[in-house]
Amino acid sequence: MSLFKLVLLTSAALVVAAAQTAPPAQMPTLEHFSPSVVDPALNPCDDFYQYVCAKWNAANPIPADQPAWSTASSLQLWNETLLVHTLEKLSASDPKRTANEQKVGDYYFACMDEKGIEAHAHEWIKQEIDRIAAIKSKRDLAAEVAHLHQSIPGAWAGDDNQTNAALFGFSGGSDYDNASHNVAQIDQGGMGLPGRSFYLDQDDKSKEIRAKYLRHVENMFTLAGEPAAQAHSDAAVVMEIETALAAAAMDPVARRDPANLNNKMSLDQVKALTPSFDWQRYLTLVDAPASPPHYLVSAPNFFKNLETMLQQRSLDQWKTYLRLQWLHGSANRLNAAFVNENFAFFSHTLFGSEKLQPRWRRCVRSVDAALGEALGDVYVSRAFPAASKKRALQMVADIETELDKDIQRQDWMAAETKRLAVEKLKAVFNKIGYPDKWRDYSSVRIGRTSYLENTGRAANFEFERWVHKIDTPLDRMEWGMTPPTINAYEDPQTNTINFPAGILQPPLFESEKDASVNYGAMGMVIGHELIHGFDDQGRKFDAQGNLRDWWQPSDAASYEQRGACIAQEYSQVVPEAGVKQDGRLTQGEDTADNGGLHLAFLAMQDALAREGRQVDTKEADGLTPRQRFFESFAFSWCGQLRPELVRTQVLTNPHSIARLRVDNVVSNMPEFWQAFSCQKGQKMVRENACRVW
Repeated sequence: MSLFKLVLLTSAALVVAAAQTAPPAQMPTLEHFSPSVVDPALNPCDDFYQYVCAKWNAANPIPADQPAWSTASSLQLWNETLLVHTLEKLSASDPKRTANEQKVGDYYFACMDEKGIEAHAHEWIKQEIDRIAAIKSKRDLAAEVAHLHQSIPGAWAGDDNQTNAALFGFSGGSDYDNASHNVAQIDQGGMGLPGRSFYLDQDDKSKEIRAKYLRHVENMFTLAGEPAAQAHSDAAVVMEIETALAAAAMDPVARRDPANLNNKMSLDQVKALTPSFDWQRYLTLVDAPASPPHYLVSAPNFFKNLETMLQQRSLDQWKTYLRLQWLHGSANRLNAAFVNENFAFFSHTLFGSEKLQPRWRRCVRSVDAALGEALGDVYVSRAFPAASKKRALQMVADIETELDKDIQRQDWMAAETKRLAVEKLKAVFNKIGYPDKWRDYSSVRIGRTSYLENTGRAANFEFERWVHKIDTPLDRMEWGMTPPTINAYEDPQTNTINFPAGILQPPLFESEKDASVNYGAMGMVIGHELIHGFDDQGRKFDAQGNLRDWWQPSDAASYEQRGACIAQEYSQVVPEAGVKQDGRLTQGEDTADNGGLHLAFLAMQDALAREGRQVDTKEADGLTPRQRFFESFAFSWCGQLRPELVRTQVLTNPHSIARLRVDNVVSNMPEFWQAFSCQKGQKMVRENACRVW
C-alpha cells in the first residue's frame, strides 16, 4: 500500500512524449517550508488546507503539460533533471561505459530517437498485426496472450482494480497463508478504462467518457491501417468485450479484503474455470514452474464469466480485442500519431492535461520503469548522502517507539491482542533509500535502434523475473519501487516499510531541518506506512506476513467500529469531482493518514525534548513547534488537480484527494485544535472525531 497514486505524479504509462524540449541546464529550484507560506487573512480553524495552501496554489498554477501540480512536483522535475544529465552523457556510444551504463544510455538514446521511431513504427505494427491475424483457433489465443504479457509491461503488477494486461494478470508472489513462500497468482484484467465503474455507471459523465473512449479505440484502429467502417465496427466489439469483463470483475471495495482474493486452486481447477483457454500452453510459453503447490485466483467468478465470453465471441472478435491490447500497450513507443491519440484520451480526457510533456521527461521515466535499479545507483550516489539515511532511520525508530506506546495505551484492546500487535511491530523491517543488493540486468539486451524492442526486452525480463519466483522462498529484501521514486509503501506479506531515496528530499525531508518540520512532513509519511500494517487490511496479517486472524473477537469488533467512523467521515461528495467518494474504498489510506500524523506528532515531541525544547514555546520565526509541525504537514500536500483527474481518482483510487488528507485529519486531532486555539463549532473541530490509532 503506497502513499500516492495519481496524487502527486502522473502515470508513466499515460503521460506521453511531445516534441523534444531540451532539459534544464541547471537544476530546478526545490520547494522548502517557510512560515510565510500561510495566508494570515484566513482562519486555520475554518479550513486549514486553504490557510496553508491558498497562497502557494494561487502562485503555482498547473502547467499545461501536467494534470496536477504540487509542492512535490518540483522535486519530480529535480529528480528527472539530475537523471537526464547523466543519461545524456551515457547515451553516447562510449566503449568505456559499464554494462549498466550502456543499457540505460542506449535505452534513453533509442527513446529519444524520434526520427528512427517514425521511420520504423509501421513495420513494427504490421509485424504484430500479422501475428494476431495468423491465429487459427481459439486454442491459439493463449499463445498471443503469453506474447503480450511477455512484451508489454504490467502483467505482473496488479493495482486496486485489476491487473492492466490482456485478459488477466499472471505472476509469482507470496502465499497468503505462508508468506515465506511464493506461489502462482492469477488476477482479473483486460480492461482499457481505469476501473469497472467507468463501464457500468449510468450517469451522464460516465456515458460521455465511454463515447469518447469508443471514438479513441476507433481512431487507434484507423491509425493501424484499418478502413474507417471496419475500425468503427471493431471499436464496438472491443467496448462490448471490455464491458463484459468489467461486469464480471470483483469491485475494488471487495478487493480490499485479502480474504476475498485468497482462493487456492489446483491447475485442474483453474482449467475447469476457463476450459476454453489453453492454460497449459500459456504456462509453458511463459516458462512457469510445472507443479507449484497451488494457484491463487483473485476472482474465480471473473474467470467463469470469461469462459462464457470465450464460447460466445467469435475468433475474429477476440483477434480484434487483442489487436487493441497490443496497440494500447505499445502506443507510447510508436510514432507521433499514436502518441498524440493516446494522449488525447488518457491524459486529456481522463486526467485533464492540456499539453504533451517534453519527450526527455517521458524517456527518463521510461528508463526508470524499465531499468530502475541500474539507474537508481546513479541517483543515490548524487542525491542521498549518508546523513540523510541516518536521520531518516532515527525518525523511523522514534515513530515505531510511539506506536508501541500507543498500542499499550489502547483501552479497547485485550492484553493478548496487544502482545501480538507489539510482536508484529517489532518484526517490521525498515528499508531506507535503496537496496542493499542491486538487481542484475546482465541478461537484458538493450540496443540503440529500436525503442519498442528495448521496452519489450525489459518487460520480458521483469515478467519472467516474477514468474520464476513461483515455488521459491520469499526475498524480503527486494524492493518494489526504484530509488528515485517519490513515494513509499508498506508490504503486509514481507512486513516491511519502504522509503526510496526519491521521497527523502525537500519539501518532504531535509536532514538539517528542524524536527517539527521534518516530523510534520516526512514523519507523517513514515507513520502512514507503519499504520498500514495495522489498518483494516494490514491488521489481518500477522508478524510473519501470513493472513491470519490474531485478534480477540471483541477487539476485532471494536476495531471495525472505529474503522467505520473513518469510512463514514470520508464518504462525502467531492464537488470538484462531481461524484461521491466511497469511504470504504479509501478507509485504509485514511486510517493511515490519521494514525500516521498522530504518531509523528508524538515522536516530534520526544525529539524536541531531547533538545531541551518545549512543543508550545514560541520560537524565533513566531511559531511554536506544534504550529510549525502542522503547517509543514499541510504544506507537503499543497497542490491542485484538474477536475478530470479528480473524478478519475475518486472513482478508482484508494487515496483521498489532498484537501481531505489535510482537513479531515487535523479536524480529528485535539493536538491540532490546541495549536491554533480552535473552538467547538468551527469546521476544523469535528464533533465526532474519529480515531483508530
